[in-house]
Amino acid sequence: MINKTINRTLIIAWLMLWQSHIAGSENKTDDSKSTILMIDDHHILYRSGTKRNLKPLVRHSSRPLIGTDKPWETTIGYCSVYRNTITGKYQLWYQAWPGKSGCYLCYAESNDGIKWTKPNLGLVNYQGSKNNNILLTNGYGASVIYDKTDPDPQKRYKAAFWEQDTSKGIEHPGTCIAFSPDGIHWKKYANNPVIKGSYGDYIQPPLSSDSQQKKAQGKPLSTSDVIDLIWDPRKKIYAIYSKTWLDGPKGNMHWKRAVARTESTNFIDWTKPKLVVAPDEYDGRGGEHELSRTAGGGGSDGVQLHSGPAFFYNDLYFSMLQVMDSGNTGNMPIELALSRNGLNWKRPFRHKWFIPPLDNKEIFDASLIWSNATPVFLKDIFRFYYGAYGKPWNSSDGAQISGIGLAEMPRNRFAGISPIEKFGQITLKSILLNKIKAIEINGNANGGSIRAEVLSDDGYRISGYTKKDAKPLTSDSFQHLLSWDQKQISDLTSGQYKLRLHLENSEIFAITICR
Repeated sequence: MINKTINRTLIIAWLMLWQSHIAGSENKTDDSKSTILMIDDHHILYRSGTKRNLKPLVRHSSRPLIGTDKPWETTIGYCSVYRNTITGKYQLWYQAWPGKSGCYLCYAESNDGIKWTKPNLGLVNYQGSKNNNILLTNGYGASVIYDKTDPDPQKRYKAAFWEQDTSKGIEHPGTCIAFSPDGIHWKKYANNPVIKGSYGDYIQPPLSSDSQQKKAQGKPLSTSDVIDLIWDPRKKIYAIYSKTWLDGPKGNMHWKRAVARTESTNFIDWTKPKLVVAPDEYDGRGGEHELSRTAGGGGSDGVQLHSGPAFFYNDLYFSMLQVMDSGNTGNMPIELALSRNGLNWKRPFRHKWFIPPLDNKEIFDASLIWSNATPVFLKDIFRFYYGAYGKPWNSSDGAQISGIGLAEMPRNRFAGISPIEKFGQITLKSILLNKIKAIEINGNANGGSIRAEVLSDDGYRISGYTKKDAKPLTSDSFQHLLSWDQKQISDLTSGQYKLRLHLENSEIFAITICR
């Protein structure tokens, strides 16, 4: 009885460890499979003679999917996207500037995610006409999610955005929210802002006793005017990753941009924003001097983290860090960062861009990438939509070019592990193998091979499951099945084992255990 209890406990623990949260438009979960991404060493005991290779996203086109072809679209920036998994229909929300003060939240839709239309919605008056696709005014940097769990159908779509025009009814600039039943008809929350934001001049932080100055400057390390909203399925809460401001070398506020996170259980009441990612000396020199309020690129000309849109996928948080170099290259490419709890972030691919800049500054997405927190996960392709500017931060050319772009990656191929030279091996941490149907390898063995062997918990080879017994994988596939000459993985007796993968001129991106 004791052994059965221990075995049951081990099985439950293993299931929890390897549970795969297959994220997507509605965060679907496939409990029959659990996937280990080679993006980090969390599940790897050690590896010999190997290296990890980040796989940059591949741009879909040199032309924007959604361009600036309307009078209210002098430039296009931040965006969010949702794909209905039942109908396949895409909805996309984006920010448009008309070339004057203020901005608009606009709407586009698509049946395939490639060809987009801008419907005439008849909701907002622009220069005497409602014949446009404008949803909201003064919704700067809006981020939109679809929340199927909300019992109120009028609030299934949720938006968070920055608003600072106090003449429009809000008391303080800050983070605001809105609700919609369909993603088109929106109602702003009556008591906006829900978070008093960080904004103001380059001065020393207000004294705690100076209520007037505190009101004028906003809270240090609060949210600011770049906002990315997610539903965190692990913690069962809403979260916002937002731009915030660091104090400078002399203590003055609003020196460099960084990333803060705030959370809510009801979408109304939010926790105090917490700094989660900040630029450091490894991002490059520059920015020691604080600039005037009228200088370009914020309070510093050094490298900053403009924002860090994050999403949860496969038991891991990913951040699409916007690495802003306002004073040197003028570019803002995207760096991929990782976290196991959404708060403590690692940057293993620093200066290895997930979406790199381009040399040709006549292309709409050559310089500045406005990443978001809403990738779309299809069966074999992951899609990342983004807003973009072609001209760099420090460009003297006022004729900015912009649009909504798309970059893609093959399923689960964020990064791969390959030999440094010809041979390498990966040994996973011990796992309980019990009634396993199959193990799939997402890997490329064109011109080489991948062979698997099973070791005991103590590291000894298991007869019939050695490298010599393994049937080599010799092609490029998302679903290579591991097998041996006389054995199958399902033939193993229940117990703790280590899986070892031998690589010869090949690369592995993910391992999926099928139950």
